[in-house]
Amino acid sequence: MELRHLRYFIAVAEELHFTRAAERLHIGQPPLSHAIQMLEADVGALLFERSKRWVRLTPAGTLFLADARDILAMADQAAETARRAQRGEAGELRIGFTSSTPFTPLFAAVINRYRQQFPLVSLRLQEMATSRQMEAIAQRSLDLGFIRPPDGVSGTKMESDALTFSKLRKDNLVVVLPTTHALAPRKKIAIKELADEQFVMYPNTAGVGIYPQIYSLCHAAGFVPHVAQEAGESSTIIGLVAAGCGISILPNSFERIQMECVCYRPLSNAGAGTALLLAQRKLEHAPLVDAFVALALGEAKRMNKVRV
Repeated sequence: MELRHLRYFIAVAEELHFTRAAERLHIGQPPLSHAIQMLEADVGALLFERSKRWVRLTPAGTLFLADARDILAMADQAAETARRAQRGEAGELRIGFTSSTPFTPLFAAVINRYRQQFPLVSLRLQEMATSRQMEAIAQRSLDLGFIRPPDGVSGTKMESDALTFSKLRKDNLVVVLPTTHALAPRKKIAIKELADEQFVMYPNTAGVGIYPQIYSLCHAAGFVPHVAQEAGESSTIIGLVAAGCGISILPNSFERIQMECVCYRPLSNAGAGTALLLAQRKLEHAPLVDAFVALALGEAKRMNKVRV
């Protein structure tokens, strides 16, 4: 059974006249009659009653007509779905993001705009540390990732044989302090002023991009941070600071978390910032991925956060 045989059958069923159906299909009447006979043989049922003056659907033909229309509609839909996928308008996109990413206005703007422009694409979003994202993208369990590089603002030192990175925006680093801390009244704080402080930080094994950056900033200031508490969640870190367990350093996007007894102060050190990058597999151009990257870069430009 071929799809063209179903189209022939539907034309005859709607016209109830072989000659008119043949004209509608732009084929000869003998090939049409032969095709209908082949279809009936394949189906194993008589679909039409015929005489020299009329053509009628049999009960089997009436039921077969409804299914034939459904089959052709599904075939057309399958073809349209494939064309949409080719244009990056349908399918599933798996995207990772760091815990700080949803607090940036850019992330919400990109996801909302993408859903509006590509409603047939299913977005599967997963929170994941930077190093885990990079592994997942390389291993093809993620398609894209919003990551924080460990090398500061530019991300220029990030290299990978498997991945490429697009810079979306810069976030300054801030010191997270109890409101009762001696440094809380300051407008800005130098990293060297934190040499004697106890730090609340992510575990080294968490794979977050900011961890090595904090150590690098402290090392440049001549000290190693004393880590008093570790926590895997940003909100937990801020809560521990509120509880007086120490201070921390986070991207300023977390300033949106307003917690009693906590304040945020910018670091005065030059380059004390972190970039938000979009990671993808190198030398691979999938329509779904390319469409998302183009939209994200366009939204980053529109919001005037970075010059890409």
